[in-house]
Amino acid sequence: MANLSVGANLRTLFLLFKESLNSEGKDFTQGSLRKAIFLLAVPMILEMCMESVFAVVDIFFVSKLGSAAAATVGLTESVLTIIYSLAIGLSMAATAMVARRVGEKDTKAAAEAGAQALIICLCLSILISITGLLYAPEILGLVGASTEIISIGSTYVTIMLTGNIVIMLLFLINGIFRGAGDAAIAMKSLWLANLCNIFLCPILIHFYGLTGAAMATTTGRGIGVLYQLYHLYKGKGLIQLGLSHFKPVFGVIKSILNIASTGTLQFLIASASWIFMAKIIAGYGSDAIAGYTIAIRLIIFFLMPAWGLSNAAATLVGQNLGAKQIERAEQSVWKTAKYNGIFMGIVSLLFITAAPFFVGLMSNQPVVIETGARALRIISFGYLFYGVGMVMMNAFNGAGDSRTPTIINFFWFWIFQIPVAYFLSGSANWGTSGVFWAIVITETCIAITSMILFKKGRWKKVNI
Repeated sequence: MANLSVGANLRTLFLLFKESLNSEGKDFTQGSLRKAIFLLAVPMILEMCMESVFAVVDIFFVSKLGSAAAATVGLTESVLTIIYSLAIGLSMAATAMVARRVGEKDTKAAAEAGAQALIICLCLSILISITGLLYAPEILGLVGASTEIISIGSTYVTIMLTGNIVIMLLFLINGIFRGAGDAAIAMKSLWLANLCNIFLCPILIHFYGLTGAAMATTTGRGIGVLYQLYHLYKGKGLIQLGLSHFKPVFGVIKSILNIASTGTLQFLIASASWIFMAKIIAGYGSDAIAGYTIAIRLIIFFLMPAWGLSNAAATLVGQNLGAKQIERAEQSVWKTAKYNGIFMGIVSLLFITAAPFFVGLMSNQPVVIETGARALRIISFGYLFYGVGMVMMNAFNGAGDSRTPTIINFFWFWIFQIPVAYFLSGSANWGTSGVFWAIVITETCIAITSMILFKKGRWKKVNI
């Protein structure tokens, strides 16, 4: 009898997993919340895993070229986080707008919102491309790169910045799909992009060195974008774009910009803080920044699944607010936070016990391994709080209240984290460990603050 019960549960789980991978939009304003979280979270987790694979694949192959090449990728990533911030801000606005319209059962308005976001994205990407083409060496210098790194990495930076359109579109279009409850398409586009990158990266690095890594990553993401565009125009989901949707609707553009501007600022604040962290570490030499880079890539690899799970909260909040089901929206957030906290707690134990092993997979240099392992162990002490905090932040954003997380980030990252990192690493003589502990303390405070403000409920009254 027990065996039959286990078999039935496994079959149910398999059917749910299969359903979560179906490429069609879903309305999550009714039915089981646990099922809704599962159907959204599975493809979103797999999507974010694939996004993090980009970073891990690149640093794995680039590390073979030496510390200077690995350091170049790390410093460039600090710059690219600004682009990610813009892309995430737009994606966040698109998810909130589309989800709200889907909850209201207005799919035409949802498609219109997606198209207006694409117009904004194209304009921004052109400006970034021009900047990258003209000022790549100067940009590397601003983040603390040595003369050697600037010489080696300028072309790499130029390609990554001029090809930013594929990064922007990949994030934005996936945000549109997520708002429509079609997380499976977002996942599949990242899988396709990564398979192309994994295939191209060793080949192009062999022939073109560090430049080849940029070529492979940009090409892989570009193929993923083409897949997205096909389904956006020809797919069978809730959102199908046509040329008529691209006629500028200034009221919608204004609403998107209102959410995206504070959303982008929210992530720019966090990104700028990480740039300062990288700059402090860079002062301890190429081996230190290489170890830090590897650690951050590994951290991101495990944070991305948690971020994917937290994205489910944004969709659920947006759709249920649109359907005027406020209590259901709130319940979905607390359930998602619980699951994310459990996951991140497990990851924390993994890194605390086996940090040198993970870093050793990426490098065989003792100093690099020591710095990277120490970073992993220290930063992982706050993982449980990270998991809960990112769900709360995404819940605010899904409701269209991107202002609250922006204020939280500004205070804890700029007013608190940067000064504390400088003090602990320098005056307190903790070295690189001071930077790592500053990160732990800051992220923990962010999680606690966001939970308190979420309970106050201002997000329930935001109209978009």
